[in-house]
Amino acid sequence: MAQITELSKIQVPLGGQQIELQQIDHAQDGMSMMRVRIREGKRFTIFDIDAATAAKWATAMQQWAKTQGNE
Repeated sequence: MAQITELSKIQVPLGGQQIELQQIDHAQDGMSMMRVRIREGKRFTIFDIDAATAAKWATAMQQWAKTQGNE
């Protein structure tokens, strides 16, 4: 069984999607992952990603945001 910890919920102003970030801790093998859940109406897209992938994704998003005048 996995332990799920909510990290953040973000409401997208344009389009109305809801993004949820959760930490998933697997009791059996001790592995932790980040779950990204994107809700669009009744449809969900779910990614379970490792720390290295999360870091690359975060860096790419921060770099893009800086070019848009946001930090």
